[in-house]
Amino acid sequence: MATEPTDIQLRGLAKLLVQEGLLTESQARNNIKEAKENKVQLISHLVANKVVDSNTIAQKASVEFGLPFLDLDAVDCHSLPIALINEKLIRKHHVLPLLQRGKTLFIAVSDPTNHLGVEDIKFQTLMRPELILVEESKLSRAIEIALEVPETTMMDLLDSDLDNVNLGADDGAVVVDGNSDSDEAPIVRFVNKVLLDAIKKGASDIHMEPYEKNFRIRFRQDGMLYAIASPPVNIATRIISRVKVMSRMDIAERRVPQDGRIKLLLSKTRAIDFRVNTCPTLFGEKVVLRILDPTAAQLGIEKLGFEPEQQQLFLKAIHKPYGLVLVTGPTGSGKTVSLYTGLNILNSIDRNISTAEDPVEITVEGINQVNVNNKAGLTFAAALKAFLRQDPDVIMVGDIRDLETADIAVKAAQTGHLVLSTLHTNDAPQTLNRLMQMGVAPFNIVSAVNLIMAQRLARRLCERCKAPIKFPDKLLLEAGFTEEELPDLQLFAPVGCDNCTNGYKGRVGIYQVMTLSEKMCELILEGGNSLQLTQLAKAEGINDLRASGLNKVRMGVTSLQEIDRVTKE
Repeated sequence: MATEPTDIQLRGLAKLLVQEGLLTESQARNNIKEAKENKVQLISHLVANKVVDSNTIAQKASVEFGLPFLDLDAVDCHSLPIALINEKLIRKHHVLPLLQRGKTLFIAVSDPTNHLGVEDIKFQTLMRPELILVEESKLSRAIEIALEVPETTMMDLLDSDLDNVNLGADDGAVVVDGNSDSDEAPIVRFVNKVLLDAIKKGASDIHMEPYEKNFRIRFRQDGMLYAIASPPVNIATRIISRVKVMSRMDIAERRVPQDGRIKLLLSKTRAIDFRVNTCPTLFGEKVVLRILDPTAAQLGIEKLGFEPEQQQLFLKAIHKPYGLVLVTGPTGSGKTVSLYTGLNILNSIDRNISTAEDPVEITVEGINQVNVNNKAGLTFAAALKAFLRQDPDVIMVGDIRDLETADIAVKAAQTGHLVLSTLHTNDAPQTLNRLMQMGVAPFNIVSAVNLIMAQRLARRLCERCKAPIKFPDKLLLEAGFTEEELPDLQLFAPVGCDNCTNGYKGRVGIYQVMTLSEKMCELILEGGNSLQLTQLAKAEGINDLRASGLNKVRMGVTSLQEIDRVTKE
């Protein structure tokens, strides 16, 4: 007969269950001991062995600890922000992220006394966890659903219409024959299917990632990564080799990164380019394919997401005969599309337009495009010098990375040329400070810069399924809304349907568009820092990225959660 472990102290959830009469002290101690032996949490052990009903535990704990209770049956587990918490922490502490709002992360828990788990999550996410009580049995099921990666077999992805797809490297299309008798035919068709699916779903990138025990393929849709397939790990090398062959890379070289391109001919009039990069990792080469769709630059300025005043400022700046127009933001914020939208507007028979990029992402008829090649000595600065000897009207520099490039761009802008370029800074005022830090003289900045535009991309709410949502007034005021607008404010939240991805479909630009006023020029000449420039911009009524984002929320274009994600500091 088993003896009762009397040295175990009752605390937390066990103590509550004894106080509520759901367990005796003896039962509680025995179950704590058994849970430790099985290396599971007490609540999981109790529910699995049907000692106490999970709903009863949740309801009692909700009252005792003053925490809100949520029925997980009403939650779409596939749309949860699961990437915010490491999978090991989710499984170790038995928690599930539900919603991010600014610096607050709402997490589902079945045991509110798991303080160690809360601290671990706080440390990993750098956010403040808010606990929501849920039933243990439903939480276990929800965690498995949320973490589930679809196990896709080769046969799941082999369609009969993939036997012949026009694919080739950048210097010419080659017909890939899927009816080959070789063993590689299924691999050929699998890769073709992945590329076509990415285009159909509107993905911007494809990630192929080998690990020790699995091989994962993910698509980046509307700025977020989603797992779409997990082929057998033993064919990972063959799939990656196939992509390298299509990209004209050296398949024997696996120790160093390589770059290549693939052209996919969808029809006689439409082709999609893939920019391919490999990088050696611990368990093989990771491959990322960036999808370059030329039609992205032909959207038209009205679809980018400018507010009316911002659009007028941008159009006025690019139609000036000379000056510097700078677009700033992180990688993937849509800078290239914004610049090419402007170039397409300017692209006419009477203008000589040249661009230097690393690499050229969008090819446009009528624009002279140059791929920078640093190894061969064709740098941005070298390309700019060459352009200035070829009677240019408009010049686009892919990126201003050093003082030499910045100096040439500024001088070109001062001598009768319109120059468009990008810079990696967080907002428009910081761009001015960045130029000064690079060594560009303040008087040159003042005389050359026409306009600076910072931007981000936010996901659009799906028009078919978005739903109205109410937030507490305190939260809305903290978010940046004014008290006067609260009574009539109508916000929307993502829901999710067959027409979208987790309630979102497509993306919209959020902009901070700034011209240099007289006071701004004076401050630059005095050597003002980025904080002073930011304060002056705000005083002059220039919307920062947050304010522009909140305007999109007011219009119902996107959600408050999404603006918190893309503009959080």
